[in-house]
Amino acid sequence: MTVRTVPVNLAGRSYDILIGPGLIDRAGELSAGLLASRRVIIVTDETVAPLYGARLVAAFERAGIVAATVTVPAGESSKEFAAFGALMNTLLDRRPDRKTTLVALGGGVVGDLTGFAAASLLRGVDFIQIPTTLLAQVDSSVGGKTGINTPHGKNLIGAFYQPRLVLADTDVLDTLPRRELLAGYAEVAKYGLIDDPTFWEWCETNGSAVLAGDAVKRTYAIEQSCLSKARIVAADERETTDLRALLNLGHTFGHALEAETGFGPELLHGEAVGSGMVMAFDLSVRIGLCPPADAARVRRHLGEVGLPVRLRTIGGDNRRNWDAARLIAHMRGDKKAEAGKLTFILARGIGRAFVSREVDETALHALLDSAIAA
Repeated sequence: MTVRTVPVNLAGRSYDILIGPGLIDRAGELSAGLLASRRVIIVTDETVAPLYGARLVAAFERAGIVAATVTVPAGESSKEFAAFGALMNTLLDRRPDRKTTLVALGGGVVGDLTGFAAASLLRGVDFIQIPTTLLAQVDSSVGGKTGINTPHGKNLIGAFYQPRLVLADTDVLDTLPRRELLAGYAEVAKYGLIDDPTFWEWCETNGSAVLAGDAVKRTYAIEQSCLSKARIVAADERETTDLRALLNLGHTFGHALEAETGFGPELLHGEAVGSGMVMAFDLSVRIGLCPPADAARVRRHLGEVGLPVRLRTIGGDNRRNWDAARLIAHMRGDKKAEAGKLTFILARGIGRAFVSREVDETALHALLDSAIAA
């Protein structure tokens, strides 16, 4: 299958996203011309390292590049302050210089963590993203948002810091559990809901095939997602206007759900975004912005592929006692909140998302109460 290239056009910081099979084994040859020196440090986690770590080291060594590996625990705990400090000391133990390149090999946690480490190490070194989950390939590895979590909320400490290259190896998706694929698919579908109703219709028809492993359709879904995000990032790299904020569709609700569940395995980020998009469309209907039929389509498709579209399904048999006031309190800590006002991405219909800072909290509370009772 042909490798697809999606350029991210930024003044002085442009880079390519390569999408296709076998890219991990070609990482050395594909990145050699971008490296400031023939030395990289790979950051990966305990889940991914046994699967692809040795192959990636060998790929760099074949290209004459010296590669060391640092492994962190899998999961969101590696994005905490203490874990970030430990990683930085481990990296400094390797005696890097400013021409050393970091390589993120893993999902969104590893990408966010490594990107922030690269932005901070020696006041900034280059880094490359090699995302190994669908979610990371279509979202977190693209656009330069890096960061770590705090008790106050998710990704509240970080930097805008662009990679030199993104290698989205589609072969690695074959090893992902279906739940991880579903979490990534929520972000794929998001691009259609923001401003591309034709792509949303494609998702309604082809989403099941993407999840089932159809290589052509999976590659198309990744490419279209990356094209959408690259276009938005090029126009609003640092979220100085509301354009890039549209990428947060479902995230105000989703981050609150994640915070309430402790950012743990009970609820994956993409699952939270899927639930959050359903609630964003339901809220849009409640306040008279969106046709009910469009919200029904969102709930129906995301539910049919297997994403949680009702709060009572989150956590399986351990049903959680959700509370609207607590969820709103989590939303107040969201980094998108401004001057005490909550920020939501709402919709006037499928493909017609917009930013709102004027949501009536009575309507929000009623929406959450309804979602909890459903």
